[in-house]
Amino acid sequence: MTVTYTARVANARFCGFSKLLLAWRGSIYKLLYKEFVAFFAMYTAISITYRFLLFDDQKRYFEKLAIYCNHYASLIPMSFVLGFYVTLVVNRWWSQYTSIPLPDQLMCILSGGLQGGDERGRLLRRTMMRYASLSALLILRSVSTAVFKRFPTIDHVVEAGFMTREERKKFESLQSPYNKYWIPCVWFTNLAAVARCEGRIKDDNTLKLLLEELNVFRGKCSMLFHYDMISVPLVYTQVVTLAVYSFFLVCLIGRQFLDPAQGYPGHDLDLYVPIFTLLQFFFYAGWLKVAEQLINPFGEDDDDFETNWLIDRNFQVSMMAVDEMYGDLPLMQRDRYWNDSNPRPPYTAATVFVLRKPSFQGSTFDMHNDMRAVRSHLCPPRFSLFETSHTPQQLPHFIFCRQLKVQLERVVKKNIKYLYNPPVFASFSSIFEKPHASECDQ
Repeated sequence: MTVTYTARVANARFCGFSKLLLAWRGSIYKLLYKEFVAFFAMYTAISITYRFLLFDDQKRYFEKLAIYCNHYASLIPMSFVLGFYVTLVVNRWWSQYTSIPLPDQLMCILSGGLQGGDERGRLLRRTMMRYASLSALLILRSVSTAVFKRFPTIDHVVEAGFMTREERKKFESLQSPYNKYWIPCVWFTNLAAVARCEGRIKDDNTLKLLLEELNVFRGKCSMLFHYDMISVPLVYTQVVTLAVYSFFLVCLIGRQFLDPAQGYPGHDLDLYVPIFTLLQFFFYAGWLKVAEQLINPFGEDDDDFETNWLIDRNFQVSMMAVDEMYGDLPLMQRDRYWNDSNPRPPYTAATVFVLRKPSFQGSTFDMHNDMRAVRSHLCPPRFSLFETSHTPQQLPHFIFCRQLKVQLERVVKKNIKYLYNPPVFASFSSIFEKPHASECDQ
């Protein structure tokens, strides 16, 4: 079953991911602990052999070999190979999930487009919806081990109610060497044509809409089939696996702690336990394990897709939509904001702070207000040289505005006509509009 922890990381906080490190189900510890123990056991065996079982001349030869392995191990491009491979696998993993056929759009169109509250209309809607569910079941049974274990034979599909015995005979009588998941979709289109002839589908546009949605549904079934058939190229998977395994096989010798008395560079300390080598193994081998788990999400790992749950949910919801909910409407009433031109739903005490935030008007809205404020500050309106009502605080603003006006007149006399109307920004001429004479009047 998929491990969900979304609610636990809804809000960012101090050490928010630290609680997730203690989880076991679906964790990297559960995936990697066997390989980790095996690597550490082999490293320990080589270390004990070097320290206690080899003669002095054999130790000198081993030390040269360890230095050689440690020097050339860095030539293996681990980060590049693993990073590109895991990115490819994760993108493929999500694309496979979005390719799972869901009946929600199809059931809405079928419920609203195929009319008739009698038994015949009900039978048509339920049968067509069951055919769509049967097609999805057949393709999931072909790609998912969990679904195949639940429905190992067509008899189990019949007993589960997705197919009748007559339909099974018809299904098995159609001979084809290929996967026949598409047959129920053809039955669906034939029934849609019958319903159109009977007048239960009122017009051709509704029929067209229904068949287009069915083609989208069938296309997703086809995509699942092709994802199952076309894997990530085997050579790429082999290259990545060999790169990781060969790197750490070399590290078993190259990362050994050598005798400090020999004076080898970088071997002044003897710690016995290679802490950083173990961390490197944990990260790189864990990265490879992530790709190994996600490359086929239709298995039975902890983070694989819940295909059986999807089958149950889709079948129950689609049958309810086209049968029980057909024509079943609640009583229409005036809503509580009927006479309110500015309806605003209420807030709880925990969310009332949202009301205090100003409404967003655009990223340049405040910039426009700031420009107007600066302009009014530079050129206070209605100044006159002959007025005696200027206060000492107003006089510096007046002098500065007068000087600004003189400078602008000098620039205009030099025929720089594009000062207020630049050619590039001609459509924004109102922004660079020349100030009114009254704004800087003497």
